Amino acid sequence: MSGRRAPDVVAAGALVWRERRTRGDAPADHRVELLLVHRPRYDDWSWPKGKLEPGEALPVTARREVAEEGGVEVVLGQPLPTLTYRLADGRLKQVHYWAGRPAAPTTPAVVAREPVAPAEPTEIDRTRWFRADEARRRLTRAADREPLDALLHALERGRLATHAVVVARHGRARKRASWDGTEGDRPLTDSGRRQARALVPLLAAYGTERVVTSEWDRCWSTVTPYARAAHVPVVVEPVLTESAHESSPARVAGLVQGLLAEPVPAVLCTHRPVLPTVVDVLAQHTRRAVAAWLPASDPFLRPGELLVVHVAATAKGPRVVAAERWPTA
Repeated sequence: MSGRRAPDVVAAGALVWRERRTRGDAPADHRVELLLVHRPRYDDWSWPKGKLEPGEALPVTARREVAEEGGVEVVLGQPLPTLTYRLADGRLKQVHYWAGRPAAPTTPAVVAREPVAPAEPTEIDRTRWFRADEARRRLTRAADREPLDALLHALERGRLATHAVVVARHGRARKRASWDGTEGDRPLTDSGRRQARALVPLLAAYGTERVVTSEWDRCWSTVTPYARAAHVPVVVEPVLTESAHESSPARVAGLVQGLLAEPVPAVLCTHRPVLPTVVDVLAQHTRRAVAAWLPASDPFLRPGELLVVHVAATAKGPRVVAAERWPTA
């Protein structure tokens, strides 16, 4: 056992950033503005954030809280340092942060989201965009500068503007032994259908605009709820089935390469035997420090689990600069 105490309070939020018009030689902290919120109860300036709700995934919390406190819908980018500290009453609080960019209300991911009510004025009475160097001075808690430093470091290295490629293993399906139909028709269980519904807010948090799936029913049914909520088409790729992959894994590799290269947030849903090829392509484009976050052995992902990679465009091609894994219900 590690001996580490579990946090009493878990929260999530985002450093919402937007670019400024500057000279090419401007320092990083002059090139972006960030959104801060003011809490009248504490008379402090901080990043928009809030508590995890029961049954909620942390990225969904971050997106929801930014909308409530900051009044802005965002697409989450790469994760930033997590902060852990003690509250005045002695409880241990842990806050997970992501970089986030404002999203237009007509984008598919925002269309797919449940609306949220704005925070009460007694909770948040002001929101304001500050240039990064000004935001640093305004932040009340010194520790809140740590995720800002990480964000500016990514900006300086050309790795802040990213798009997410989400790899999903289909939800829980009927057992082969108990299914009399074809392999392509084997459906999700009730649990698998719940996982498919739980994917909707997660995929929306990462701004998913493109839905790509194996043609087999259990994959198609996993991502269809999101496609319907976002009003986007489902792109069926027969090469992502188990049988097609067995005969031509190179075609799967080419498909993954294309998703990395095209700066459109996307989800790819496939099967356990296909995942080694998918992960191998991701690893070829991943920085060494990030590679440890990629799954390394069978089954790679559990049914309904997501692998989210954040991809930056570089002079040498697409580069995976961060990776996350999230289970569903």
